[in-house]
Amino acid sequence: MYSPAKIIENFHAELTAIRRDIHANPEYGFQEHRTAALVAERLKAYGVDEIHTGIGRTGVVGVIRGKKTDSGRGIGLRADMDCLKMTEENGFGHISKNIGYMHACGHDGHTTMLLGAAKYLAQTRNFNGVVYCIFQPAEEGHAGGDAMVKDGLFTRWHMDEIYALHNFPDIEAGKIGMRPGPIMASSDELYIEIEGRGGHGALPHNAIDPVLVAGHVITAIQSIVSRNVKPVDTAVISICAMQAGVMQTTNVIPRMASLSGTVRAFSSKVQDQIESRLKAMIPALAESFGANATVRYVRNYPPTVNTAKEAAFAAEVACEVFGADNVDSDTEPTMGAEDFSFMLQQKPGCYMFIGNGGSECGAFLHNTKYDFNDNIIPNGAGFLSRIAERAMPLAT
Repeated sequence: MYSPAKIIENFHAELTAIRRDIHANPEYGFQEHRTAALVAERLKAYGVDEIHTGIGRTGVVGVIRGKKTDSGRGIGLRADMDCLKMTEENGFGHISKNIGYMHACGHDGHTTMLLGAAKYLAQTRNFNGVVYCIFQPAEEGHAGGDAMVKDGLFTRWHMDEIYALHNFPDIEAGKIGMRPGPIMASSDELYIEIEGRGGHGALPHNAIDPVLVAGHVITAIQSIVSRNVKPVDTAVISICAMQAGVMQTTNVIPRMASLSGTVRAFSSKVQDQIESRLKAMIPALAESFGANATVRYVRNYPPTVNTAKEAAFAAEVACEVFGADNVDSDTEPTMGAEDFSFMLQQKPGCYMFIGNGGSECGAFLHNTKYDFNDNIIPNGAGFLSRIAERAMPLAT
């Protein structure tokens, strides 16, 4: 089977050096100025036809035209560029130079794989149409994908489909997974304020204890998933923080208690259902104790939902590049979230997990010991390239 990865292996060392340079110089969401400049400089050196910067604040779009363009088709390939606010604990030479910031999710590798695809596609141009290489800012919680969409990503450039890769350390290197339908969940924020009446801890009958109310709220919330959401519709509600009173003051019932957490689901219908139940249940429960409660529900990323045709096509191309035995076309979805979801709301496409397993990755995502596995760069770049070639074939 033909794979561009064999050609991309010829500049694997160059790509590895780029990846490690990006890793050593991580930049947070919407602050990827150095990374974006490096991407633009590399695209220019590779002979990419057009380079557009400042899309969605710090995003970059590279335009590569095939040997022919009369098909009228366009394919988008997306990589994220931002890092996390974390302090790295690795000992290798390309450890982060920006203390408190780290590429702990492999976006340095995603950017590099797309640069490798851009170099190959600009050199060969074995397709009939236009490839758009999308280097996106601020995936980690700041919705850079939405920012690029709102900045005209799909109105300024014609794309019929869009694809993205994310590394996954739990998947063995050399393997890849995708699926039709939901592959990642929504990401919503939940904030609860409970107001009671403060008092002496020895005289609780004179107070309305918001800590007691909070305990009942935490327990009752879990009944929403178990008793309101259909068992076949996966959802998660996690209360992740609670604040009330002063730890060193053991005899004062506080007036206020605050809770916060996250809600995850695979469909907007379930999101609606959970939000509605939370807003009905919590104030009523607090009132039964004589307290007041307010609920603030913030929707961040929608579910990441692959379209069936594009997921099947991606699996077919993956079998060609990775070998059929290394492709899971019905991979298990995850309750993590991704702002590629905003792009998939606008265009058909597929989001995929490329195996990053092996000693090189060090640890799982968002871990202070994580590092991207450079050995997977040629296959990842080759796969993205082959998607473009197969989606927009030259007439034989």
